[in-house]
Amino acid sequence: MLQSGAELRFGAMVDSQYVLPNDIGIATLDCTEAFKLLSPEERLYAHYLSRACWYGGLVVLLQTSPEAPAIYTLLSRIFRAQDPTQLWELAHSLGLSDEEYQAFLVYSAAIYANMGNYKSFGDTKFVPNLPKEKLKQLVWGSQAFVAHPKEMEALWDSCGERMFSLESTQKHLGLRGEGVSTYFSANCSMEDAKLAQDFLDSENISAYNTRLFKTEVDGEAVYEVRLASVLSDDVELDAEMSAKMKCFEFRGCKFTVTRGDYCLLLKRVVDNLQKAKQHAANATQAEMLKHYIASFTQGSIKAHKEGSRCWIRDKGPIVESYIGFIESYRDPYGSRGEFEGFVAVVNKAMSAKFARLVAAAERLLEQLPWPRAFEKDAFLKPDFTSLDVLTFSGSGIPAGINIPNYDDIRQTDGFKNVSLGNVLAVAYSTQKDKLTFLAEEDKDLYIKWKGPSFEVQVGLHELLGHGSGKLFVQDDSGAFNFDRNVVINPETGEQIRSWYRGGETWDSKFSSIASTYEECRAECVGLYLCLNKEVLGIFELKGDDAEDVIYINWLNMVRAGLLALEFYTPESRTWRQAHMQARFVILRVLLEAGGGLVSLHHTTGADGKPDAIVSLDRSKILSVGKPALERFLCKLQVLKSTADVVGGRALYKAYSTVNDEEPERFLSLRHTVLLRKEARKMFVQANTRLEGEDVILVQYEGSAEGLVRSFRDRFPEDAEVLDQQLMELARADAQYWPAC
Repeated sequence: MLQSGAELRFGAMVDSQYVLPNDIGIATLDCTEAFKLLSPEERLYAHYLSRACWYGGLVVLLQTSPEAPAIYTLLSRIFRAQDPTQLWELAHSLGLSDEEYQAFLVYSAAIYANMGNYKSFGDTKFVPNLPKEKLKQLVWGSQAFVAHPKEMEALWDSCGERMFSLESTQKHLGLRGEGVSTYFSANCSMEDAKLAQDFLDSENISAYNTRLFKTEVDGEAVYEVRLASVLSDDVELDAEMSAKMKCFEFRGCKFTVTRGDYCLLLKRVVDNLQKAKQHAANATQAEMLKHYIASFTQGSIKAHKEGSRCWIRDKGPIVESYIGFIESYRDPYGSRGEFEGFVAVVNKAMSAKFARLVAAAERLLEQLPWPRAFEKDAFLKPDFTSLDVLTFSGSGIPAGINIPNYDDIRQTDGFKNVSLGNVLAVAYSTQKDKLTFLAEEDKDLYIKWKGPSFEVQVGLHELLGHGSGKLFVQDDSGAFNFDRNVVINPETGEQIRSWYRGGETWDSKFSSIASTYEECRAECVGLYLCLNKEVLGIFELKGDDAEDVIYINWLNMVRAGLLALEFYTPESRTWRQAHMQARFVILRVLLEAGGGLVSLHHTTGADGKPDAIVSLDRSKILSVGKPALERFLCKLQVLKSTADVVGGRALYKAYSTVNDEEPERFLSLRHTVLLRKEARKMFVQANTRLEGEDVILVQYEGSAEGLVRSFRDRFPEDAEVLDQQLMELARADAQYWPAC
């Protein structure tokens, strides 16, 4: 019998944060209208790019946990042999209840949506919400097992125990002793990760497309830095890569740099990029894909950077796409990129608003609260478009994107901003009866304006948050990109004393806090500039509507800061999600501002259980909130610009600390948040299919069954071989996680 989102198994309740509720929100990511407007050539371009993204997305399984590839393969074989409806009939005949079978479907859908068995948002493990023996019974009764009993039993043996395990070191992603991460071998600690980063910096090797494997040879540590590529080490190298593929001595340790990681999957990515290249709309797109192909073939980040430069120059494409090892949120150290790829179609009406925001950007940047010397020498006006997602592979789908993440390109070539319109349309819809931690008088206004306010916040966050600020750098030749004798630190009144050197980057320097610190800075910029009447006018908001949008945007942020407590782990005193840690920090800053601006109240709900209400005095946003944010934002930017890691960590740690002191009692509030949390929505994405010379769009219903069917149909021509290759890659690495 299911009880309150968790099940009684082995005589003990499973904590509800590790299971998914049967009524979890699942929505179709609709792109039908946008796809209809594409020409036949654009459809072919989008189709082959989508294929490349989906094949590459399977890499995430190998980047998540040792058991994730086997779980995925087990489910893939089950659902290819039997449709969810047919499997439901089998489940009934075996004695599973409707609730238990739905729990299995929800778990399966979540594996596909997160590309692994850890939540993309929060890095928490989720386990099946039905007894292990009943799931095993269903597997053994399936047609897939009847047809291939030895293979299916081997798959179960390789993942069945860990699929259900909630041992302390398996509950979250993390390094040795703290969690699970297949970016590193199981014996790697944070000290190993730091040593490896120092080595990579010394050789000017990017960590984005690497993993780190540590072995002991004659009592000495030997580290293998493995690059993702199609080619392996016995294939001829170009000059740039040849200098890197060798053995090194570094601080008394041996490092070897090899390549060929994820080779079988990346070969399929490259094959489809080559096909997409034949349908590129212009020479810039073709050159972009040429560089991506070289990057994935050779393992070269330099080639990916060149592709990114082409991508920036490809202004206003009808079909937009980006692919590679992109975001470093899930690397416990904060340097390695998760594979991600998206294909989307432009939404012209919303893109026009963003174009007007770009046009006003230089004026708006002048209003940010740091000295002009701390801003880029020139604002490189980016593309900023609203897109309807056709394909988004990886562990999750964001609402907005600001890429590329390469600091040197962002400073000199620029970037692009993307707002994902069909994601926003369904991800942030809210039902009043499920709206927690707000006063009743705020709820209707919140529901009315949350969408428009978030649209404004996303635009400002991506364009002027991530797009602002200068990094002070001394390059390898000794040249500075700033005048050391002129630039003054506004916090100290003295000349600046620290900066980035040589191959150092924001990610490598600030490592584990880089992502959340930057998200916090971008969120603060959004809150700060949404007070500007020109910004609100760009989004066609004025009068009382504009004031309501400001209020709801700020209220949404402080509520998010409270909700963030779900993603804090008291046992290790660590945060598991960059954006939510950032929002908690902002809540703390606004609470510290005082003056009655923000208040938190412990209450009791109508159900008799603990509850809470977060309140914001809208009359004090300008008088109290804005000055507090102004001071904090300036500190964040100065510390970032000057590479002041010690100061940056100290500041961010102070505001990130969760304790149970009066009056907020955050640890107590965390229990309330967990009690009333709502599971994050999952998205069902379409497939594209070739029919003769045309490309057909196939959409699925917004349900667990629909999500499962979308993946069952995703690789129709080579699913069996793909499963074999995925497991081949997983078995080759199994030695690095001996406990699995």
